[in-house]
Amino acid sequence: MPNPRELIVKLLRNLGGRKEVEQYLKQFSSVEHKRFAVIKVGGGLLADDLESLASSLNFLHQVGLHPVVVHGVGPQLQAAFEAAGIDPTDWAQRTSPRALEQVRRVFRTENLRLVDMLEEMGARGRPVVGGVFAAELDDDDRGKEQRARIVRVDTDAIDSSLKAGSMPVLASIGETAGGQILDLGPDLAAHALAVRLQPYKIVLLRAKGGLRDEYGDLLSAVNLAEDYEPLLAEPWMTSSTRHKLELIHDLLGKLPRASSVSITSPDLLAMELFTHKGSGTLVRRGERIILHESLQSVDLPRLAGLLAAAFGRPPVADYFTRKPFRRIYLADSYRAAAILTDEGPIPYLDKFAVTGEAQGEGIGGSLWLRMTRETPKLFWRARVDNPINPWYFQRADGSYTGGAWTVFWTGITDFPTIQECVERALAAPPTLEAAHTIGDAA
Repeated sequence: MPNPRELIVKLLRNLGGRKEVEQYLKQFSSVEHKRFAVIKVGGGLLADDLESLASSLNFLHQVGLHPVVVHGVGPQLQAAFEAAGIDPTDWAQRTSPRALEQVRRVFRTENLRLVDMLEEMGARGRPVVGGVFAAELDDDDRGKEQRARIVRVDTDAIDSSLKAGSMPVLASIGETAGGQILDLGPDLAAHALAVRLQPYKIVLLRAKGGLRDEYGDLLSAVNLAEDYEPLLAEPWMTSSTRHKLELIHDLLGKLPRASSVSITSPDLLAMELFTHKGSGTLVRRGERIILHESLQSVDLPRLAGLLAAAFGRPPVADYFTRKPFRRIYLADSYRAAAILTDEGPIPYLDKFAVTGEAQGEGIGGSLWLRMTRETPKLFWRARVDNPINPWYFQRADGSYTGGAWTVFWTGITDFPTIQECVERALAAPPTLEAAHTIGDAA
């Protein structure tokens, strides 16, 4: 069996740099096993994408990470009810002994299918089909539709599994005090499980991957402190996506600030967890982006420290007195900043600085959205070998490369203005002490 280092090297060949992967592996490995991650799996993935799902979970197991997996059986149970002639909308039929036997059988079968696949791949999985979720029925819903409420989460089976080095695979099945079993659904079960375990990561796996906007573009990061209300107000937001965000907002409010929710597909799970770029939608409680109209309200030593950390070099000595500052967007933590200056009729993005840690948290994306929402016309430059340029190209409406620099712009359409912006950007003197490095828009 390959050792974790060999697996990491294999991953690097496909996903990204060693530094990124090892940074995340170190973070995850420092977390207590049962608090690493809760991974929610819908029944549709078990039916249609079992091998990819098991492969991704196996990778985590092989590098020494043991998530707690909770799954549903929606499509499979629906098919079983139809085959048995049971109407799931009829309360009496759905709670009959014949129906409950179908629930037990389907959950057991699907749970073991995943565990067996994990075992075939070399991972150690342990089936847990009961004994975790104590639930009760809401009296108001009797005679209408089955509604369950989880009143307690018992972790003995989870603790035992993790101590043995196995990955617990939980069925989203609850039991009442009277012994009745309830199909809780994976969303409700994962939510209650996360509140109980307080994990570092919650991963919602779905075939479609991350959330997408009105154009079908991936919402790579959501900073709830900044983005939650604006997103809910978007006319293109579907009711299901709005509901999902509301549930995530509620969940993260009950977890440590460091916790986050990732929404991705099984085949891209490793990329989502181990690279800054990710592969799906990363949702965090986040932090506020503060707009400063002048330098007077800015902690200049902290801002200078941020620039030095992001670019590997400090700003020139007279930077804060030389530049005609227009707006400065700063994260509360001073881990991300966008500095706009007046270099003509169009605002110039003189610096866009994000620390490596903040890149992994999606703060840069939230900062960019806030800045461009309030300042839609911008231009900026970056060294041609800047590793952040692909990110800039995705967000710019146009670009021009001349010599050592690439000039980008957004919101500008007429050629004379574009030409003026390009000339101003190329002629601007350096504002860092030495050669620019990571993420420099200077």
